[in-house]
Amino acid sequence: MSKKYGYARVSTQDQNLDLQTAALKKVNCDHIYTDKGISGAKTMRPGLNHLQKRLKPGDTLIVWRLDRLGRSLRYLVDTIDRLGKENIHFISLTENIDTTTSGGRLLFHMMAALAEFERSLISERTRAGMAAARANGRPLGRRPALSPAQHKEALDAISNQVPLEIIAEKYAVHPRTIRRIKALSLP
Repeated sequence: MSKKYGYARVSTQDQNLDLQTAALKKVNCDHIYTDKGISGAKTMRPGLNHLQKRLKPGDTLIVWRLDRLGRSLRYLVDTIDRLGKENIHFISLTENIDTTTSGGRLLFHMMAALAEFERSLISERTRAGMAAARANGRPLGRRPALSPAQHKEALDAISNQVPLEIIAEKYAVHPRTIRRIKALSLP
């Protein structure tokens, strides 16, 4: 027998879950899981994780608002898509999204298309920004941990058999950084 599972979340301990849980009770959720004081940007949430383990094909996950499930459109689309593939329905009460209806599925697919479009725009802007930086002669990537002078000093210390840990400590870097300098200097 399929069940209705509600999920409610607030970001801080000071906030109250009452409004969300009342709305979920009103639509007759069999069980309501909650997370209190946990951001929607976090994917690891004890209440949500426990709920997702309980969901079975034919069940319905209900939230008061989409942002209670997650902050990122990409996360929401991925989560709702995964639920759909597992034959688990999804309802968001405030936005009136119900994947058990054709209109709800259409709205969800439009959201997914918008998320894909947004990812493409971000990717295009990133590539254009990198090309402009290259054209202006700006180096890309992380700044080197050591200046050219420090790099030369580290190589000299390596050739004088100074332990890598001591060299790394002198420049406040990880010994792995000094190992890379050593490896790059080998013929």
